[in-house]
Amino acid sequence: MPQSIVRHEHVHLYAAEPQTEAGRDLSNAILELRHAEQVQADRSQRISGLGGIDLSALRYLVQARRETREVSPKDLIVMLGTSSATVTNVIERLVGKGYVMRQQHPTDRRAHYLVPTDAATALVDEVYGGHHGAVVSVIDQLDEDELVVTAKVIRRIAQTLDELATRS
Repeated sequence: MPQSIVRHEHVHLYAAEPQTEAGRDLSNAILELRHAEQVQADRSQRISGLGGIDLSALRYLVQARRETREVSPKDLIVMLGTSSATVTNVIERLVGKGYVMRQQHPTDRRAHYLVPTDAATALVDEVYGGHHGAVVSVIDQLDEDELVVTAKVIRRIAQTLDELATRS
């Protein structure tokens, strides 16, 4: 019995259900998507062999590299919303695994940037490529009207959730 609660918890809505059958179907679809995203996040950690915060840090560093932006440890503290002690440990683990190199700041001897290695980029691509590729494959099968309506609905929901987050 306890495992059946865990297996079905993701479809439980902690609010009044939408008023129409179509609304309930959309609500269930959103809950299913949320669950699938969580399963993919767990899968990403398992494939990478990294903890959640380490994988997030690595993903941010790879993204910054692709945008030709430099990231310092202080930047990573802000990005991860954590302490300098935690980020120091994350950096040490990633350096130790060969995923991050420290690059000296060009004008400040005391400062350095964090640069992901090619192995880090390959790992991030491997971990997220299948997930993102699957999403794009479904999107590419939708017609223009479906794309417009879906994007509008998702944005409205995201905006409402963002507003809720800023109120608390």
